[in-house]
Amino acid sequence: QNEKVLKGVMKQQEEKIFQLIDKSGEVSILKNEIFHLKRSLQHAETEAKVLWEELRGKDSKVDTTHVQERLRQQQEVDKLRLMLLEKENERQMLSDK
Repeated sequence: QNEKVLKGVMKQQEEKIFQLIDKSGEVSILKNEIFHLKRSLQHAETEAKVLWEELRGKDSKVDTTHVQERLRQQQEVDKLRLMLLEKENERQMLSDK
């Protein structure tokens, strides 16, 4: 009987270990995803900066104030999206614990 109990306990521990490994893998995937999102954000910000410089230099009739405001708004939206993803990631990690 003791052997059966011991085998049951060992099986439960083994299942817990596998669950932890799965969660660790998920966290790694999410961290990697966040890294790529941050890189994409940096890339988009660079593109916006270049676009702004091109527009400013080419045509004096372009409403630069409007373009600048649109770029600023888009950057804010991108930053908020990144913050949301980070908070969701934190929430997921806390719920996994």
